Amino acid sequence: MGNTITSEFIHQIPKTDLHVHLDGSLRLSTLIELAGKCNVELPASDEKGMKKEVFKETYADLPEYLKGFSYTVAVLQSPDHLARVARELVEDNIAEGVRYIEVRFAPQLHSRDDFTVDEVVKAVCKGLDEAKNEFNASDAVRKGDDIPFEYGIIACALRRFNQHMSPYYACLFEAMPHAPLEEVFSAASLDLVRAAADMRYKQGLPVVGFDLAGEESGYPAGDHRAAFQYAQTHFIRKTVHAGEAYGPESIFQAITDCHANRIGHGTFLFADNMIQDPEIEDPKAYVEHLAEYIASRRITIEVNLTSNLQTIPAIRSVADHSLRQMLERNMSVSICTDNRLVSQTSVSHEIELAVEHIPMTPRQLRNVIVAGFKGSFFPSPYNEKRSYVRNAINRYEKLAEEHGIE
Repeated sequence: MGNTITSEFIHQIPKTDLHVHLDGSLRLSTLIELAGKCNVELPASDEKGMKKEVFKETYADLPEYLKGFSYTVAVLQSPDHLARVARELVEDNIAEGVRYIEVRFAPQLHSRDDFTVDEVVKAVCKGLDEAKNEFNASDAVRKGDDIPFEYGIIACALRRFNQHMSPYYACLFEAMPHAPLEEVFSAASLDLVRAAADMRYKQGLPVVGFDLAGEESGYPAGDHRAAFQYAQTHFIRKTVHAGEAYGPESIFQAITDCHANRIGHGTFLFADNMIQDPEIEDPKAYVEHLAEYIASRRITIEVNLTSNLQTIPAIRSVADHSLRQMLERNMSVSICTDNRLVSQTSVSHEIELAVEHIPMTPRQLRNVIVAGFKGSFFPSPYNEKRSYVRNAINRYEKLAEEHGIE
């Protein structure tokens, strides 16, 4: 037995992606095709040109990184397009050994009077189910040589938006012409979480969680406290983008004001130098207490290496990423993609980066893989989740034995 973690092993083991944005994870060929069908003008007509102009390996800043979403969202305004992209996302994940994903997106970006939030989610589920059911009917799954593919939906609210981003937002601004911006943003998130609870418990859709994404600085998660309190009292699990572009205080707010069960990114968890509240007299102690609380409560952190490298200049290499400290503290960590297209990545690639540059030991890799399954907002009852996690662990250990990994 040895400790060599190969690319082949990483590719074969069952994996999760708990943090993947639908509108950031299209196939580039599909984006180009759909743009032609719905008259969306792209900066280039082929994949090579689009990678040069939009979807790059490195970005100058976050605005450049986000540029591609204006094109992807524009082509995802019909049920057929949403279903197709969702189906292809499952197919791409299955091909690299991913067996559970939680697809997050903002339904309000795609909805309008004749295409409601519910219908948006149903269109995505249709595509996800098509690919899931096809794989789960395969000989490998039926014979027990592989585990089934499963998924959940995370409804994503935005910290801020404007009336030009979708008809829904335009109507909301029209209905609240004199309200402060934070009240408009709060109204949208509360509207979405109410719809999420209805879809989950009345319509039976696999809406497993509620998320808050977008610019942290100047747009605190606390403004959306009412939506997260609604999620809390209606048994909707919660994840919050926090600590991606702001310091530990943002993560603290996600946990305390938003009752977060998971943290999206959490990159600056240990950055005591970023603390701004003058009432925090000992920033180092504050960070230690926060990290210890997250670790002991098993609040899973959704780490996205490539997108962090592309959007955070302070992180010069994977070796500089806070993932190293998270692993050293035995925190619950899941390695995710964030955006497969925008970051030109996959789950296997993200894990390979961590194994090579952190580096990760076989034990740490196993812990990360298991944390992804355990930390999931699995759509079925808890006992079924336990069984699914056990099957994933058994599959992992069987492959580890075959590859000679301790």
